[in-house]
Amino acid sequence: MNEKFQWKAKRERKAFIALADGAVFHGYAFGEKKDTVGEAVFNTGMAGYKQILTDPSYAGQFVVFTTAEVGAYATNFEKSESRQVFLNGIVVNSLDWVSKELNEESLHDYMLAQKKAGIAGVDTRALTLHLRTHGAQKAYLHVEDTEMTEAEAIAKAKAWEGLDGQDYASKVSDPNGYEFNNEGKYHIVALDFGIKTNILRNLAAQDMRITVMPIGTSYEKIMEQKPDGVFLSNGPADPNSLPQVYNMVKQLLGKIPLMGICLGNQLLGLALGAKVSKLKFGHHGCNHPVKNLLTGAVEITSQNHNYAIDEKSLPADVEVTHINLNDNTVEGIRHKKFPAFSVQYHPESAPGPNDSMYLFKEFKKMIEDFKGGKNA
Repeated sequence: MNEKFQWKAKRERKAFIALADGAVFHGYAFGEKKDTVGEAVFNTGMAGYKQILTDPSYAGQFVVFTTAEVGAYATNFEKSESRQVFLNGIVVNSLDWVSKELNEESLHDYMLAQKKAGIAGVDTRALTLHLRTHGAQKAYLHVEDTEMTEAEAIAKAKAWEGLDGQDYASKVSDPNGYEFNNEGKYHIVALDFGIKTNILRNLAAQDMRITVMPIGTSYEKIMEQKPDGVFLSNGPADPNSLPQVYNMVKQLLGKIPLMGICLGNQLLGLALGAKVSKLKFGHHGCNHPVKNLLTGAVEITSQNHNYAIDEKSLPADVEVTHINLNDNTVEGIRHKKFPAFSVQYHPESAPGPNDSMYLFKEFKKMIEDFKGGKNA
């Protein structure tokens, strides 16, 4: 029996994912044989599963892939966006096979290596519609060989603390920091709340040398680097759980150019006095339409977040620059006086379109203007 048929036989390892509201979806297990809890969210991207798996912003979550086929191409290429997989598990409809005869690593093998569980054969359309209707859900993924009733799994999902009020950014931030690029005209400190590698590549492409520093870095330690700008990265979970970070960002305001994305956008908003609240099911995927209110252009964007800035809570000296055309939530802000702006989406994509990469050039121009005294 060849490996492909051996894999088909393994589909007898039945599994299910139970949501806290009582809904249960059945399939078969792959990857690590370990039950776990997580928050179930859906991702509408049609490709780029390796980048999605390695996005630290998914820490603590189960990603439900809405695209039917996942795993058709191998995982043994350089598409990782972080040093490991931080999400808790994945849910797919059809798990595809790649041939080991071509020295390719299957998604099943990759998940095994990362010690992460998966479930396939799930009606992901039905699960996605459920999450859209009822919101992101605490969930329990049962993949072990041991017996467990649906009621027991639902109870475990309900009992889990969830992600609200939880600091997961500290769990994914590299505690050591590192130098990403040693050459460049401008020196940038990138604060790592769960930073993706393609962000660093895009900053480096703007003639920037980058020092990546961990989430707990103080204002004093940042300023000791004498940076030309500070970048506030993406990251997971609840920004309201990070007062020590957004209070530090408040110290940076007006003293140095700031750019933020995703969690960095929310933290900048909190530093400016705005409120940040949880969305019903969040934005996850690489096909979200965003309107740039400054130019009128519509960008197709890559997104991964569960929280958004409350527009009504923004102070008068901050303007909204971008809005989501699906639900009119805030997708970008900038300060009218200080050199600081941020967006809620991922301009570096990976995966996703390149419509928003101009924002890295805008960061560079902001730095040049600040050094030239226009913001003094």
